[in-house]
Amino acid sequence: MITSLLVANRGEIACRVFRTCRELGIRTVAVHSDADENALHARVADAAVRLPGSAPSDTYLRGDLVVKAALSAGADAVHPGYGFLSENADFARAVTGAGLLWIGPPPEAIEAMASKTRAKKLMGLEPLATVTAGDLPVLVKAASGGGGRGMRVVRELADLDAELTAARAEALSAFGDGEVFVEPYLEGGRHVEVQILADTHGTVWALGTRDCSLQRRHQKVIEEAPAPGLAPGLVEELHALAVRAARAVDYVGAGTVEFLIADGRAHFLEMNTRLQVEHPVTEAVFGIDLLALQLRIAENTALESDPPPARGHAIEARLYAEDPARDWAPQTGTLHRLAVPEGVRLDTGYTDGDPIGIHYDPMLAKVIAHAPTRAEAHRRLSGALERASVHGPVTNRDLLVRSLRHPEFTDARMDTGFYERHLAELTGATADPYAPLAAALSDAHGRSRFGGWRNLPSQPQTRRYLMDGTEHEAAYRHTRDGLTAEGVRVVHADDRLVVLEIDGVRRKFGISRYGDRIHVGPATLTALPRFPDPTAQQAPGSLLAPMPGTVVRVAEGLAAGAAVTAGQPLVWLEAMKMEHKISAPAAGTLSALHAAPGQQVEVGTLLAVVEPL
Repeated sequence: MITSLLVANRGEIACRVFRTCRELGIRTVAVHSDADENALHARVADAAVRLPGSAPSDTYLRGDLVVKAALSAGADAVHPGYGFLSENADFARAVTGAGLLWIGPPPEAIEAMASKTRAKKLMGLEPLATVTAGDLPVLVKAASGGGGRGMRVVRELADLDAELTAARAEALSAFGDGEVFVEPYLEGGRHVEVQILADTHGTVWALGTRDCSLQRRHQKVIEEAPAPGLAPGLVEELHALAVRAARAVDYVGAGTVEFLIADGRAHFLEMNTRLQVEHPVTEAVFGIDLLALQLRIAENTALESDPPPARGHAIEARLYAEDPARDWAPQTGTLHRLAVPEGVRLDTGYTDGDPIGIHYDPMLAKVIAHAPTRAEAHRRLSGALERASVHGPVTNRDLLVRSLRHPEFTDARMDTGFYERHLAELTGATADPYAPLAAALSDAHGRSRFGGWRNLPSQPQTRRYLMDGTEHEAAYRHTRDGLTAEGVRVVHADDRLVVLEIDGVRRKFGISRYGDRIHVGPATLTALPRFPDPTAQQAPGSLLAPMPGTVVRVAEGLAAGAAVTAGQPLVWLEAMKMEHKISAPAAGTLSALHAAPGQQVEVGTLLAVVEPL
């Protein structure tokens, strides 16, 4: 029996494992980097062990340090979570070699399936050995790991070598393995997967399907179970293929077999030899705890011959600290408030007041809704996200709500190209036009208490705010009767609440302030100074860091005075385990280059200057 378990991971998944361990009476041990010293997973565990450093390669990817931490803390089992070392056979062997119980598949099964190249060969498939123009488009893909890291779509043969280099660097940083391969890229397909669970007594469960087609940068954003609209015969085929893959490698534990559905046919993608981020939708539909079952299987408990029946529909949305309108740029800062309405599940590795740093994945939380039908689950989830309090850096919350309500999603017609087609319309400015006025009235209510009104007519007071990337001006007056504004009746205004009557309908606006950042309901505003700072101007052609991060490389041979072409990649930043390319905005001359590999930069740091022709 397991008495003490270390999770070789961080954030949301570590907290998720700890929750089940507490219910089972198992003592918990966390590991944490220096950047995560006060992270939620380190705080909620019964014990925590420091891994010196902050970069993943120095901490969470150091299997030797993790095993040492487990032994020093008195753990008798190790759960890998997902990402980092979760699909590393050498790490699994190191765990068992130290006398600890490994919560996962046998190392041999990991070796057979965790490498996507070996998995494809096992399933009778081969990556592309050479690429010609006739093979395009192709997908460059990391052989290890997941989460969209180390993946690139290549549509021009001339871009292949550069994308291979970028994918290798990203895969090495994220997984400690720089192996990549190339395969045909099937456009217009749906990403569908099967959750499997196998014990040591020969039983293999196929726990239904999940649709994970809504993805950005090949990383899933919205997932649901069961996958809607699949023919019964195709579902049976997917289950059979998944069970066959598991039995082929004597699989034990939880895993996922992933497919691309195109033209009504299933194309094998890979097998993930670990628990998936989206496992909660399967738990909700089958009424099970996959973590608890993982632990029982590791303790040699047999599964029932058949899984429990599926009931209803579940949808999960991943909340990221990123700006979809700015090429999904990761965001950092303080998460002041994170709360969702009752009736949905929230899995997170953060709590109010926690910092969001640059070193790890930008996912803040997962929000999961379960209901008897897909339509009801969809309505519950979109409504909960819309009413959620998410105060802090920019997130993809609005994108999630709009995605869930898009006709392609509601009609189950989505595919993996959804965001390529619809991102512009989904990120357009749709915030409440009365939000700036509510913010201004809330800010002004204090002054009105101190005799701000005049007996004579006065000019309106104005405040300026930035909302959805656009400047807005709100005007109001102080009068004998209180605050007034044109076109509305001000019913109430204070620090936390403004009530406006608009066309005979009363509307409430909750107000929260954090410095110059103001949250008015779901809208986020930034208060602007009355007079712009003239020193804040940058020279034309200045390339500024769009997010905090590390300069990982500069284009080969690049130096001041070099001629550049429009769109030419110049500098690569790494932030939150993803690479971001900074390109020349126009053809011209590089008049200054300030970026250097290894340099840590903040938002707005000047990287280079291109003088346009």
